[in-house]
Amino acid sequence: MTEPSGTAGTQPTLLIDPSAVTANVRTIGAATTGEVMAVVKAEGFGHGTVAVAHASLAGGATRFGVTNLEEAFALRDAGFTERILSWLNPLDADFATAAERDIEIAVPGLAHLDVVRAAPGLRVHLQLDTGMARDGASPEEWVAMCREARSAEEAGVLSVVGVMGHLACADRPGDPANEAGRDRFAWGLRTAQELGLTPTDHHLAATAATLSDPLTHHTMSRIGAGLVGINEARNVALRPALTLTAPLVQVRRIAAGTSVGYGHSWTAPRDTRLGLLGLGYADGLPRLASNRAQVMVRGRRYPVVGRISMDMTIVDLGPEDGAVRQGDLATVFGPGDAGEPTAAEWAGWAETLEHEIVTGLGPRLHRTTLPLAAAPATDPDPIQIGTR
Repeated sequence: MTEPSGTAGTQPTLLIDPSAVTANVRTIGAATTGEVMAVVKAEGFGHGTVAVAHASLAGGATRFGVTNLEEAFALRDAGFTERILSWLNPLDADFATAAERDIEIAVPGLAHLDVVRAAPGLRVHLQLDTGMARDGASPEEWVAMCREARSAEEAGVLSVVGVMGHLACADRPGDPANEAGRDRFAWGLRTAQELGLTPTDHHLAATAATLSDPLTHHTMSRIGAGLVGINEARNVALRPALTLTAPLVQVRRIAAGTSVGYGHSWTAPRDTRLGLLGLGYADGLPRLASNRAQVMVRGRRYPVVGRISMDMTIVDLGPEDGAVRQGDLATVFGPGDAGEPTAAEWAGWAETLEHEIVTGLGPRLHRTTLPLAAAPATDPDPIQIGTR
């Protein structure tokens, strides 16, 4: 039996708070004497590139980082004049336009160096693999790449303005891989300088390393997930910038023993009421969180039951009459201020990272961005940063 409606509902909505981004940049900036590069890739970690970029500058970031040139050009098209570094481009990327639009390019190996030499005027950051076997030149290739880069500088076709690396285990500050990564980066920087290069930007740390290990800071830190409140090291509290809500499309009563959803993965142990939310894995809710996750309605948490499907999620509202009604708004996740679930909790229920939760939210969600308010200056005293 379907129950009558209560509060008027709305569509599933993602509320974005850019003031949280500003506050996070200030918090992170208090932890380092170097510059903060705001990494606004992947649509600003799902929060909106332009909104996150403006909020980052308001917090003290001085430049931007992105993956590909399309993201860099979008920032220029939006009117941003700050320095931009792009670090993940194929060999046939439009490096000539990058030079024209003053986009800096990461060079991860000799093949890329040969290509970018054909786009005179580029400023480049030589990228060293510091222990991830992912992007960046291997130590075996590094010396030759530095020599070739110096030759290209002398020929006047490019300028080496930076040396960069990345750490594999920065979220675990005591992991020996971090010391090995720091040592390799120091070697790479020293080698570049000994071969005649004079890069002014030296950057190894992302969010977790910036907030846990001052030895990684150098002249700049690249902050991406930290902009939107994610710190995998969990040693400094940052503020989440997203709240996801959805109305209860339907509330119905079921009898004990009724099985719910695809595969009947949950069966009601008692008479109860179910609430139906009109969003599912097509909107970014991870299916693995089925029968694990919770949402909040009217100040109380309720469990997700049955399998999360493409468009629907079912919540067990309990047997009591009238506590929650059709049309009431459920908070799927938010900052946690009122006890609502957070994206970090959803990540735990889905056995994944917060990054995947916030960047995987689908286009059907209605997005609302709050005005950028002045964030209070962050007191650096509570920040605790260990060395290793």
